[in-house]
Amino acid sequence: MKQPSLPLCSLFLIFIIPLIMLPFGSDASERLVEDLFNYIDAHQDDFVQNLKNWVAVPSDSSDPQFRGEVIRMMEMTAKRIETLGASVQIVDMGFETLYDGRKVKFPPAILAELGNDTTKATVCFYGHVDVQPAKKEDGWKSDPFTLTELNGNLYGRGATDNKGPVLAWIHAIDTYIAMKQDIPVNLKFIIEGVEETGSPGLEELIKGQEQFFSDVDYIVISDNVWLSRKPALTYGTRGNAYFFVEVESGKKDLHSGTFGGIIHESMRDLVYLLASLVDTSGRILIPGIYDDVAPVTEEEHKLYENIDFDMEEHKNNTEVNTFLYNNKEEILQHLWRYPSLSIHGIEGAFSGTGSKTVIPSKVIGKFSIRQAPNMQIPVVEKLVKNYLEDVFAKLNSPNKLKVSLEIGAMPWVANVDDPQYEAAKISIRKVFGVTPDMVREGSTIPLARTFQDLTKKRIMMLPIGGADDGEHSQNEKISRSNYIQGTKVFASFFLDLAKLHEDLLEKSDAKKVKMSQIIES
Repeated sequence: MKQPSLPLCSLFLIFIIPLIMLPFGSDASERLVEDLFNYIDAHQDDFVQNLKNWVAVPSDSSDPQFRGEVIRMMEMTAKRIETLGASVQIVDMGFETLYDGRKVKFPPAILAELGNDTTKATVCFYGHVDVQPAKKEDGWKSDPFTLTELNGNLYGRGATDNKGPVLAWIHAIDTYIAMKQDIPVNLKFIIEGVEETGSPGLEELIKGQEQFFSDVDYIVISDNVWLSRKPALTYGTRGNAYFFVEVESGKKDLHSGTFGGIIHESMRDLVYLLASLVDTSGRILIPGIYDDVAPVTEEEHKLYENIDFDMEEHKNNTEVNTFLYNNKEEILQHLWRYPSLSIHGIEGAFSGTGSKTVIPSKVIGKFSIRQAPNMQIPVVEKLVKNYLEDVFAKLNSPNKLKVSLEIGAMPWVANVDDPQYEAAKISIRKVFGVTPDMVREGSTIPLARTFQDLTKKRIMMLPIGGADDGEHSQNEKISRSNYIQGTKVFASFFLDLAKLHEDLLEKSDAKKVKMSQIIES
């Protein structure tokens, strides 16, 4: 028997009304974020176990005997990214020649892509999975390659630098996939295994990947830590110009009882040169060195006002008695946006225990200048060499002087008004309930500037590590809270950036329409 057809009003009640009542807009987004966060909380033990598996690989890139472990770590990472459904390219990085002439393979690099929807923003994440050296006898309270949880902290080499943050990105993506949710952005990865030894070959790799970066809108680096207990976003780093100053008096070391007092000693000349570089207040004495330093703008001054920075706590953490400056703003500015000069050591001089009365024939002093915007490497190199040659000439010494620039890394500053910074602020407020501090790094992270110069893309540093994580030090850790909450930040960031990017495109299209109307009129 044929069933009677339903009247139009009944169809409306049965099918249309429920669709209208479904959550949409911000409500739908909020519900999705809540579901994402709940999933991450429920699976945090799995995420910790994954980190434990990665920390167990001693991927120390500085020691050739661990090269196989670094390569194994890269292979594990590639397979893990493949489980996301990404296409993964393993890039051969060639060979390294060791000091004894042997050649060993560099670990490969990973280029991966997930999603190619032209209507979405494309975010490229950079990370590394090699680590600094670590031994239990160095002062670790636990085995550095066994992830150990104690008082809410996850201890292990690479926990915060940089295996934890790399996994947090992967887990954020995993969460969308597990919940059968559309990932709001296209994603790309560039992962390397020699960051801790200066990323040799990476610049050339980036130069040769124009196609890979062509559709990238934003590059995010999560390879640093907060300034305090408060979340932070990093928008600038200082550069680094590292110099060797070599003074040679002869071809062999001499006995001070036999030759002391009758020759021009290389060590005496070198100590005089090093002492002439900086005064007791920390001011660099090289003429012209401050000429190109960017002035502090009014907008930048305002950024310092709300930064969470406890001078006494920072003093206690560093175990020093006093700082050169007495207020927060001066200390932070001299850490982040003014140059500093540090003397690091002397090669060739006696440095062992006991008393050795030798006059070294050749000594090499080592110092670095942390550069601030807008200082340029060639200008700094010329100023340093001219100054030291002038000082040396006044000594009237017959010894030989050689000044060489060993490392030249440029400072980096981002545009804090770029969409990715606003999106990250929104995400951090959702997770932590606070607006993050906008901070710079006093140290040098060359890759930020390298990416910016070579790809011309928007760069952001989005850390999830705590100020006390001790990267590169004994007992490196990441707190379980930061690891899991950081995963939530990344998951939310995809949504928030997608929305802001869409708004940006709409404004851009509206502007184009308006301009065309003006031209036509």
